[in-house]
This record gives sequence, C-alpha cells and structure tokens, in this order.
Amino acid sequence: MSLSKGISYEEEKRKNPELKDSDVQILKDWCAKQPHLPKISDSQYALFLHSNYYRMEPTKNTIEEYYTSRTHLPEFFSDRDPLGTKNLREVFKVTAQITLSTWTKDDYKIVYTRLIDYDPSRFVHNDVLKYFTMVTDLWLYQEGTAKGHVIVIDMDKVTFAHAGRLSPISIKKFLYYLQEAIPIRLMGLHFINSNAVMDIILAMMKPFMKKELMDMLHIHTTNDTVEKFIPVEALPCDCGGKGRSIKEQQEEQLKNIVNYREWFLKDEATARVNEALRVGKSKSATDLFGVEGSFKKLEID
Repeated sequence: MSLSKGISYEEEKRKNPELKDSDVQILKDWCAKQPHLPKISDSQYALFLHSNYYRMEPTKNTIEEYYTSRTHLPEFFSDRDPLGTKNLREVFKVTAQITLSTWTKDDYKIVYTRLIDYDPSRFVHNDVLKYFTMVTDLWLYQEGTAKGHVIVIDMDKVTFAHAGRLSPISIKKFLYYLQEAIPIRLMGLHFINSNAVMDIILAMMKPFMKKELMDMLHIHTTNDTVEKFIPVEALPCDCGGKGRSIKEQQEEQLKNIVNYREWFLKDEATARVNEALRVGKSKSATDLFGVEGSFKKLEID
C-alpha cells in the first residue's frame, strides 16, 4: 500500500457486500447541498455507512458530527504535525497507543493504550487524546471498516496525581466525539489493571456517557475478567500478554505516523467544515459542548 493511498473503495466493497454504490450516490447528492462540508472520498463514505449499519439518516448525522466536531475541537485535531509539534513529541514518550495485531474472538480490532513514563507532571491529557485520535484516524484510513473496534486502557501505574491532571471539559468533549462522530462500530471500552483512581475517573466520565457506552464499559482489576472479552495474549509481552514488547510496537506505530505526516497535514487543512458556508446558523464550540466549552481560553491566561 503506497503512502498516499489508504484502503480503496473497491476493497471496502469486497469486504462489505451491503455497501452499495447507490447509497454512496445518495450521500454525495446530500453533501452537495451542504456547502460547509469538505470533499469526502468514497472509502470515507464506506466508513460512515458501515459504522451506522447502512442506515441513511444516522450516516448523515455522523458525517455532520464528524467534520463539525473535528473543526471545533482544536485541542484534539489541530497541530498534528508529528515532527513539528513539540507537545506531540513529548506525549509520544509518555503514553503508548498501539493497534494490536491480534483481534478478539468476535473479530473486533483492539487499540491499546498505557503510560510508559509514569511521572504525572509530564502527563498532558489533551495531548494524550490528540495522540489517540491520530492513531485511530490513520488506522481507519489504512485498514477501513471492521466488524467492531474495542478500546483497552491499561491503568497500570496511573495514580491520583494523574487523575488530578484530567479535565472534565476535555472528557466531555472527547466522549462527545467518541459517541457522536467517530465512524467505527465501538464494541467495548475496557479499563484493565484498574485501581482506586478509577472511581475518580468514572465520576468525571459518567455524566457524559450515554446508556450505550455505559453498557459496553468494563472495569477489570484482574485478567480473569478481561479474558471473557479480549485474548490476554494479544497484549504486549511486558504488559501481561504474549505480543511483541510495548517498546517495539510503539516505535513501529510512531514510524507509521511520521511516514504519514503529509496526510495529517492535509487532513487538518482540508477535512474541516467551513462555517461561513453552512446553510442556516453557523455552529460554534458552545453549540456543541455548552458554555464551559468556550471558556478554555480563559484558563490559559
């Protein structure tokens, strides 16, 4: 697969017999009447349709939410140059975010994240989430649709000092993106090696979680309960599994991200909404996330 091309629409059609050209055409006709939306590729339409089980109205909603939320969440979706952004180069040393090569027994793909530098002062929550979006964006671009996706967050070495660096506003915004906009079939959100800190994190998350996400949230203190959902051997060998080491997989992931630097820059420049062209009232961060979402600048002063 060349660097410039991700998975093709033809490959998606081979994978997904339900994917119809006529549905993609309906979406193209609809998007043509939404001048604020960017140009969308056929393989991206395939992702949007698949993530909504080929239902047309929910697919349109996801397209709208995807591009609008990415435009109004600069803390996660701007300054994503893996070579030029100092904060990213720092966060690459603090957390590992890797897509595992072994899937679940239900053929769901797994993305796994954990701390690799345990110093809380180096943990910057928004940058960790930005790194996560880069990994998942590139994953979807390269591999396209999947039967399902599972997120595994390893709580090993997470302390109360780390929890103190979490922001409820950031959690609210990220969960909005996860629940309303990301074009995947999310099948599980698993916190493994959980400890007492989890209570604080959950208290921050719960107000912003829909029932569907609550139902797929699982907190594990031991690997016994993990086994029901995720093959433990899929995890890196230094994290209780039999996969390649976290260091090796992290280095490979970062190399992939750097190789696709131009793709990230292009995404940031072109795959956003133009509010000036929106039919009707333009949207702002306040419309999406409430008033506190627009106070972010005040905190910096």
